[in-house]
Amino acid sequence: MPLLPRPRPRSVRARCTLIVALFAMSILVVLGATLDLAIRSWIQSGAFRQAERVASQWSPVARGGIVPRSIPADPPVDLIQVVDVYHRVVNSSRAASATVPLSRLRPPPDARVQPYRECPPNDRCILLHAIRLTPAPDAGVVYAGLPEPDLLATHQLEYALTAGIVLVTGIAAWTAWLLVGRALRPVEAIRTQISQITVSDLSLRVPEPQGSDEISRLATTANQTLSQLEAAVEQLRQFASTTSHELRTPIAALRAHLEEALLYPDDVDAQDALRSSLATAGRLEAIVNDLLLLARLRATDPLPPEKIDLGELVAAEVSAQSSSVPINVHALGGPEIRGSRMQLIRVLDNLLANALRHAESAVEVSVEPADDGVAVTVTDDGPGIPPTHRERVFERFVRLDDGRRRDPGGSGLGLAISRDIAHTHHGTLTVEDSPRGARFVLWLPLVSGGPATATSGAGA
Repeated sequence: MPLLPRPRPRSVRARCTLIVALFAMSILVVLGATLDLAIRSWIQSGAFRQAERVASQWSPVARGGIVPRSIPADPPVDLIQVVDVYHRVVNSSRAASATVPLSRLRPPPDARVQPYRECPPNDRCILLHAIRLTPAPDAGVVYAGLPEPDLLATHQLEYALTAGIVLVTGIAAWTAWLLVGRALRPVEAIRTQISQITVSDLSLRVPEPQGSDEISRLATTANQTLSQLEAAVEQLRQFASTTSHELRTPIAALRAHLEEALLYPDDVDAQDALRSSLATAGRLEAIVNDLLLLARLRATDPLPPEKIDLGELVAAEVSAQSSSVPINVHALGGPEIRGSRMQLIRVLDNLLANALRHAESAVEVSVEPADDGVAVTVTDDGPGIPPTHRERVFERFVRLDDGRRRDPGGSGLGLAISRDIAHTHHGTLTVEDSPRGARFVLWLPLVSGGPATATSGAGA
């Protein structure tokens, strides 16, 4: 028959109390057993010493043959006998038998003093000392003893120690129950508060106990996590609202083109309506693809990084651009980073596309060491970005008026995606001051460096 699993206490308080009780009981049992043995040994040794003292007093008297017929007792040692070689009682005290010897054991000639413990049938045991009068074979023996004390003859000592162990264990368990309950009281308050927090209301915070113990740090961390969660949910709500607003416009335009073609087939050129609808659908596809990329960047684990020569990568991407605006490149070959080649290509393409869109005569691209890393700078000579808008351009769906005019079909997600990619590579993407135009700086940490060689060139 299979053994059923033993039920375990589900409460931390109960488990801690049980552990304390078991530990206290284990220690107390060992101490109790040691104390019991020590007390028994001490009482027994004391009884034997008293018996030896009395036997030593009567031993020289018995050798001289002047022992009185009724030997005076010396309480608590009241059992005294002088026994000959044939185990006959010669003299005895009043409490001792006059015919039956206290023991039939005789000390050997070379060890004339011996302690004995005799246990007669149906009677209490006796602790006695025997002293052989002389080494001669026919020498008599003096016995002096006393009944075994109550603590040795009964289990009163064990009962008392057991009661003490149970009492102290109960006190330890009750103390542990109170202390653990007091320690876990803030945890229960935290649990109660957290149970009231819902997705619709993340403004509640758990109470933080005073001090700097583990529970206080737990409450502080929980509140920090709740603050981050509240900010993330609020950001998600704003993102959903903004996304819905941005998608509503192309969807409405697509619907208008199709309805117009259906309602007025004679007045609307079907080919123009299809081309307009296809362009609107293309913008919708670009927005959805960018949204999917943003979701992957924030929700999935990054691909295994690889070593990338950033100078070579920038030079290759610039040479792949096709534009009427020239691109001047000043790249340092040699500095390597770790990251995803495809993601970094996406960042470079976004920065180059943004610069070419606003440039009037040329775009400058450089790759240079900077602060234990490498900085990729993309500068155009266009109208630039006002300082008040330099952070807004990295927000999702934010497009300045000049950008909307130059590229009406853009999604407004390119720079937001580029900054997210920079952050996943432990880098930064910022807009810095420039004498003319906009200057975007992508900084990434280096993994290995060496002597860098400058290369320059011009793209189309």
